[in-house]
Amino acid sequence: MVIFIDDKLVRIISAKKFKHLHGNDFDTMIDARLETLSPKKLQGHVIILNATEATVDKFFKLIQQSKDIVYQSVTLVVENKDAIETQIKNFYKVVRAAGGVVFNEEQKILMMYRLGKWDLPKGKRDDNEKAKQTAVREVEEECGIKVKLSGKLCTTWHTYTMGTRKILKRTKWYRMNCIDESKMQPQTEEGIEKLEWMTEKEVQTALLNSYSSIRYVIDQLKVSSPKSIVNESTER
Repeated sequence: MVIFIDDKLVRIISAKKFKHLHGNDFDTMIDARLETLSPKKLQGHVIILNATEATVDKFFKLIQQSKDIVYQSVTLVVENKDAIETQIKNFYKVVRAAGGVVFNEEQKILMMYRLGKWDLPKGKRDDNEKAKQTAVREVEEECGIKVKLSGKLCTTWHTYTMGTRKILKRTKWYRMNCIDESKMQPQTEEGIEKLEWMTEKEVQTALLNSYSSIRYVIDQLKVSSPKSIVNESTER
């Protein structure tokens, strides 16, 4: 599970996958069996070994209460991943959404400028709607284009506050191909100012002014297509 809390990466991984990690990737290593979490220890890229439900509860209380925490990312290594993920979801109201990374015939990616940052089209799921249906509907509504699904890409979770409510949004992301852009225009009532087809290089520049979760989605394109983030845009 990958969560972006206040745009900072928090990963939950099982102890079985711990062997695939490298100590050099982290600035701070904490063993929850030997140490107590504190704001001063949560610095830079942090890995917390042997994390339990009590550890997770302590971590979430610290990041909500303390202004001194300046971590860049936190990786929690846990024994029971499913139980920990359920615990975290119970801290929030879960909202389900879906969106798309859209390619055109020139293998450019559609980016949107909204609320002062570059973003990807996405939106909340309607009742009795499947994630794939949500993704297509939201992309078409927000961008005024017609698309065809190309495949599942990844799932992200990110938090935000609405009034006094703490929200955890799950977004399922899909690859898509644009099949008609003749009526393309931004959905201004959703705060979208402009739409732009971007090359790989232009996307990387735009990501400097974006969200960590969006950078993660684009990184997943690289993982699935190592030679280029767009080389599978015309598949199927």
